[in-house]
Amino acid sequence: MLDPLKETTSLRKTLSIENVKPENMLAALGNAGQPIILKGLVSHWPVVQKALESDQAICDYLLSFYQGQSVLFYEATSESGGRFAYTNDGKSLDFKTQRAPLNYIFDHLLSAKQQVDPNIVYVGSTTVDRYLPGMREHNDLPLQDLNPLVSIWLGNRTKAATHFDSPNNIACCIAGRRVFTLFPPDQLENLYIGPLHLTPSGQAISLVDFDNPDFEKFPRFRHALEHAQVAELEPGDALFVPSMWWHQVESKQDLNVLINYWWRNDKPFMDSPLNALFHAILSIRDLSQKEKDAWKGLFDYYIFSEQAEKYNHIAEGTRGFLDPLDEVSARKLRAIINNNLNK
Repeated sequence: MLDPLKETTSLRKTLSIENVKPENMLAALGNAGQPIILKGLVSHWPVVQKALESDQAICDYLLSFYQGQSVLFYEATSESGGRFAYTNDGKSLDFKTQRAPLNYIFDHLLSAKQQVDPNIVYVGSTTVDRYLPGMREHNDLPLQDLNPLVSIWLGNRTKAATHFDSPNNIACCIAGRRVFTLFPPDQLENLYIGPLHLTPSGQAISLVDFDNPDFEKFPRFRHALEHAQVAELEPGDALFVPSMWWHQVESKQDLNVLINYWWRNDKPFMDSPLNALFHAILSIRDLSQKEKDAWKGLFDYYIFSEQAEKYNHIAEGTRGFLDPLDEVSARKLRAIINNNLNK
């Protein structure tokens, strides 16, 4: 078995396709249920060209759109190895959360290149249209119909611990080199996920340190590695990460920039499934096993099984929420839930 992830060639490489134009991107992806690298997809973007010119050039280019608002960033010592996670006792996070102007952060990153063990700085999921208005005019993918959330991520040699995102994701490497290590959703039990209430940035993460995995403490992680994929991105490459795939993201150089597009295929009036998970923990998880089995049957019947024609025995027009939801019925259902929670 591989000695951590230092020998990434031991892991299966993510499927890579070349010569895909942005306008043909979605057609090329089709109904992909696995990650796919789109080589050179955004290499024509001016921001990528600036990154290839120099670190100073891309900083200057991004700052030309910047309006001065402070951005949220994380900072950790070099001893963290760049991984934003937990203290040894697991009771708190091992980094500081701060706000500062973007130009301050760029100055820090550029000066840190000259230091032996610089602090690790990470700006994550910062909305492009809010903080860099106008940049997408010349640096964008034709995904307007999907109404994506477009964010920028930057920092030095950081590691975003293994987590999942509910939306689909196209991550575009702008500067530096990124290495994604990806696991399919069915590897959940083998990844040793940490708490739901205390997370580095809103998503639960794997407690396994990929550089130094403790296989005695986390023995099933060996099985997860058997299903892992590695995607290495150079400037201009993009990676499609399907909804719910677990992934670690490692930034390999002194200045790294990524822009990503998140979108969901569900209807805009639908709520986050994570809310349902939290409510199920509150209302179902600690019931007796007999009751949980009964509720599992109800969830399978009303939620997880095929719904078409299941309720034909109920007169049309009287099925209420059993019919496919629309904006009006979703609003009514949300009102009922809110009312019940507030009792």
